[in-house]
Amino acid sequence: MRVLLFAMMLLPTCCLAETLTIESIFSGGSLDGPVPRELGISPDGQRVTFLRPKTDDQNRLDLWEYNIKDKATRLLVDADTLDSGNELSDAEKARRERARMGSLSGIVSYSWSPNGQALLFPLGGKLYLYSLNAPIAEAARELPTGGDFVDPKVSPKGGYVSFVREQNLWVIDLASNDLRQLTEDGEATVHNGEAEFVAQEEMGRGDGYWWAPDDSMIAFERYDESGVDIVKRTEVYADRTETIEQRYPATGTPNVAVKLGLVAATGGETRWLDLGLDPDIYLVRVNWLPDGKKLSFQVQSRNQKRLELHIVDAQTLEQENILSETSETWINLNDSLRFLGDGKRFIWASERTGYQHLYLYGISGNLINAISAGEWNIDEVLGVDETLGRVYVESNRNFIPDTQIYALELDGSQADEPRRISKRNGTHKAKFSIDADFYLDTFSDPKTPPRVSVRKPDGEFIAWIEQNPLDADHPYAAYAGSLIEPEFGTLTADDGQILHYRLFKPAGFDPNRRYPVLNYFYGGPGVQKVTRAWPDQTTHYLQSMAQRGYVVFTLDNRGTARRGRAFSDVIHLQLGNAEVLDQLVGIHWLKQQPWVDGDRIGTFGWSYGGYMTTMLLAKASSDIAAGVAVAPVTDWTLYDTHYTERYLSTPQDNAAGYIRSAPFAWLDGLSAPLLLIHGMADDNVLFSNSTQLMSELQKRGVQFDLMTYPGGKHGLSSNAMKQHVFNLITNWLDQQLDPEKIVASSALPAARN
Repeated sequence: MRVLLFAMMLLPTCCLAETLTIESIFSGGSLDGPVPRELGISPDGQRVTFLRPKTDDQNRLDLWEYNIKDKATRLLVDADTLDSGNELSDAEKARRERARMGSLSGIVSYSWSPNGQALLFPLGGKLYLYSLNAPIAEAARELPTGGDFVDPKVSPKGGYVSFVREQNLWVIDLASNDLRQLTEDGEATVHNGEAEFVAQEEMGRGDGYWWAPDDSMIAFERYDESGVDIVKRTEVYADRTETIEQRYPATGTPNVAVKLGLVAATGGETRWLDLGLDPDIYLVRVNWLPDGKKLSFQVQSRNQKRLELHIVDAQTLEQENILSETSETWINLNDSLRFLGDGKRFIWASERTGYQHLYLYGISGNLINAISAGEWNIDEVLGVDETLGRVYVESNRNFIPDTQIYALELDGSQADEPRRISKRNGTHKAKFSIDADFYLDTFSDPKTPPRVSVRKPDGEFIAWIEQNPLDADHPYAAYAGSLIEPEFGTLTADDGQILHYRLFKPAGFDPNRRYPVLNYFYGGPGVQKVTRAWPDQTTHYLQSMAQRGYVVFTLDNRGTARRGRAFSDVIHLQLGNAEVLDQLVGIHWLKQQPWVDGDRIGTFGWSYGGYMTTMLLAKASSDIAAGVAVAPVTDWTLYDTHYTERYLSTPQDNAAGYIRSAPFAWLDGLSAPLLLIHGMADDNVLFSNSTQLMSELQKRGVQFDLMTYPGGKHGLSSNAMKQHVFNLITNWLDQQLDPEKIVASSALPAARN
C-alpha cells in the first residue's frame, strides 16, 4: 500500500487531473470564472460598473460596481428584486439575437447618466433609472414608457430619457416625468429612430438616433422598407411549423430607403438632411461634434467602394463633404472617428496605404499629418488624451495572434514606432476613461482566464476589478492539470503571404506515433481564430479533442481579419478559392509531419466554416478523410446585400463569381464522408441552404450523414442542443478517424499529398 501511495504521489499533475467533457463545457456554467461583462466607467471616473452572472445561473445577470476610491466591489442591482417576469417584445428579442445575447436575461445592458449619479437599464419589459445617491429602497425609479420599447438612452445633459416605441421616437422629461412622442409616422414599413436590419447585422451600427451634446435636439434615422422584397421562410419546431414573412434585402435586391432628420427634444417639425442625389446608399455612421452646433454623417455607396464624411450645420442645414475614401474592392467601416475638443481637428482611420492607420485632419478636411504608419494594422481607437496630445490604440503589431495596447503621438512623431503599454503577451481588451487618465484592462492568454485590472495610461497597475485566479475554487480548476498549451507557427500561401496557425498536440504526445487530425476553421472575412487568448467554448471543445487523442489544427487563411488589405482582398469577386488553397497548405504541411497520419485528417466548421467544409470536400476530397459542416452557406444569393455584395458584388454584375463561390459548381468532386448539421429555425443562414445541398447530393447519388434541430437557431444556443451536437460531432469523427488507433510512424508509408 505504501509503495502504491508513493507511486501515485510521483504521478504528474496531468495524470491526476480531469479531462474536459462536452457536458462540462456546455452545461450552462462558465469555465471562465467570475469574469465581468459590459464594463463601464462613470463619467466622473469614480466607479467601474459591470454585469456579473448569478452563481446558480450563468445566463442571468446583475449590475455591480467597483468603487475606485474605496477599492470595494458591491452589488448594485439584483435583477430578481425588480424583474416582473414579463415576456420580452418581439423587437427586443430580435435585437438581442442580432447582438448575440439572445440567451441572456436579467440586466443585459445599461448606460450612465452624464453626471455619473444614475444608471439607466431595461429589465423585465420595464425601464429603470437607478440613483446612486438615493436610499436603496428608493433608488430604482420606474419610468413611464407606455408600452414595449427598445434602445433607451439618457440624454447628454441628463434632462431626458429617450427610447423607440411602436416604431417612433419618444422622450421622457425627467424633471416633470412627462412622456412625449417626437415622430408620428412610424407604422407598417416606416421606422423612426431604429437601425435597419443590415445596419445592425453587417455595419456594426445598432443605433438609430443620436442626442445633441446640449440636449437640444436628436438626429434620427427614418427608414422605409416598403421597397424591400418579402421573403418567406419556414421555421420547423418540435410541435409546429411556422411560415415567417420578412422583408429581407437579399443580395442584388432593393434595400430600405433611408432619411436622416433632426427634431427638437421638446417636439415639433422634423428637418431633413440632404443625403445626396443617389437614394441607393448606406447611412453608416452619425456623430455630433463636441459643441453640438454641427453634426457629421458618413454615407457609403451601394457597391461599398466609396465612403464620404459630411459635416452639417444643425441650424442652417448647410453641409459640406469634407472627406472621401475610395477603394477598388471595398471599404471596411470603423468606429475610430474622433472630433477633438478644440473644434478644429479630428482623427480619421483609413486603409488607403493597405493597412488601417490614423490621420489627423483639420475640420475643413485638410490633412495635417499621419498619426501612424507602416506595415501593421490598427484595430481601433481606445482613447484620446488631448492635453498630452496622445492617442491609445489596439493592434497586433508585434505578434499577429495577440491584441496589445499602444500609445501614439497626435503629431505623428511616433507614427511607425508606437509605444506598447500593455505588459504581458496575449490578449488585452481595453476600455479607457473619458479623459484617458486610466483604463480597464481585460487580459487573458491560453493558460490565464480573463482578469480585469485598473491601470494608468502607461500600463502601470492600480487595482484589480477581478483577478480571477486559477486556484482550487475556480470552475476550471479540475481540468487545469490536463490543459494543453497551444503552439503557434506560420506557413506561406501560394502568393508568398504569411499564414498563422495554432496547434494542439494530443495529451501524452508521442513523436513516434501518427495521430489523426481535426482541422477546425472559420475562414471568413472579419474574423480571426488563431489568437493567443483564453479559450472560448468552441476552443474548450478543441482542447477536449486534443485530450482525446487528436492533433487539433487551426489556420487563418487569406481573407480573415487584422492582416491588411493585400491579405483580405484576394477573396474579392470569388469566395471559397484562396481560402481553400490556404487550408490545403495547412493540410499538406500536416501530412509532412512524422506524427500525423495523413489518411486521418478531418475538418469541422460552423457558418462560414461550414461553407468552407463543403468547399474543401468538393474541391479536395482526396486530401480529407471526413468533414463536418454546421449551418453552412451554400447559396450566396440567399444572403443579405451589405455582407455579400461587399465581397461578390451583385448577382447581376458577377453571375460567374456567385456560381464559382458556391459548392454546387464543384460538387461532383465530393466523395469524402460528410456530416451536415443545421438548425431548422435558423434565421441567419437559412435552413434552405442545407436543403439545397441535400438535394444536389441526392441527385448525384452521394451518401451523407444529416442531423437537424427542430427550433434550432444559427448557434444552436440551448444547452441541450449544444451538448447533443458536440457529442454527435465527436462520435462521428471518432468513427471516421479512430483516435484510439495506435499507428507507429515506421508502420506507415509516406503520407499522400
